[in-house]
Amino acid sequence: MENFRSRMNELGSKQRPFLFLIDYEMQAPHIWERADIDASEILFDINGISNFDPPIVPLPENIFFEKFPLDFDAYKRAFDKVQKAIQLGDTYLANLTFATQVLSSLSLRQIIEQAQAPYRFYWKNQFAFFSPESFIKIEDQKIKSFPMKGTIRADVPNAEITLLENAKERAEHATITDLIRNDLSRVAEGVRVKQYRYLEGIEHQSGKLLQTSTEIVGDLDKNYKDHLGDIIMKLLPAGSISGAPKGRTVEVLADAEAGPRGYYTGIVGYFDGQNLDSAVAIRFLEQEGENLWYRSGGGLTYFSDPVVEYEELLQKIYLPVTRKRTSMPTC
Repeated sequence: MENFRSRMNELGSKQRPFLFLIDYEMQAPHIWERADIDASEILFDINGISNFDPPIVPLPENIFFEKFPLDFDAYKRAFDKVQKAIQLGDTYLANLTFATQVLSSLSLRQIIEQAQAPYRFYWKNQFAFFSPESFIKIEDQKIKSFPMKGTIRADVPNAEITLLENAKERAEHATITDLIRNDLSRVAEGVRVKQYRYLEGIEHQSGKLLQTSTEIVGDLDKNYKDHLGDIIMKLLPAGSISGAPKGRTVEVLADAEAGPRGYYTGIVGYFDGQNLDSAVAIRFLEQEGENLWYRSGGGLTYFSDPVVEYEELLQKIYLPVTRKRTSMPTC
């Protein structure tokens, strides 16, 4: 990580554009100057800065996307581990995640080419993600973060009011806002909440989700480009996909989850020579041989209901494309 941090500082100080990717465990980071990115292997779109054009060939009229959910009892065992840690005071917000096997008529590359999401990334034969969640943005000497917590299906009766007035979701969002505000205070001055708990809609192949986000802003020193690597490293892992307090919560999650996360819930970003934009690597599809896994999760607090949390984990498994969906053909 030291070489990665130094390289980011160097490229930032020289105002040379680069793409970067950091795994959750911070064991295998990558950084590429724009000219070094092979579009046959890696595709990216960071809020419109992209190395590929929209596909000429449209999606098939009908696509299928099927998920084979994790057994609830297996989820409940991990849930109970986290709840025990909460009761012991080791954590008070922990983002528990799992991998769900899925089948799709679309390839990973097709999904990323067609996905409707502000952040997209594809690595051939390895993984792809289409994230709606920003990590940090840096522009005009300001650093901004937009933690996203709280999810509901938009077709639920009175969905907006139900989400905004849910006591557990309110508490979780307040906790993550406080955590991110503290994180930004490590690298910036004058950190403040600019917009609190606003609604955003996310379209996908079988409907729409509503989520709540908050905008937090801080002021950087005028030489921030010289230490972009230092700034990023001080903020990892992202608070929205770990929890609070961050250090101990990461340990709790490592014990409860089935193996390392790898690039899932890591960070992807692009520096254009002046400004930096980055995302949390969620809505994540991972390829293992012939198998495809979709990773998802949600924040747990003392008030969490395992059935509700399990359902939220499954709701987040979707494709952000708008073609008509069909069921998996039978044999």
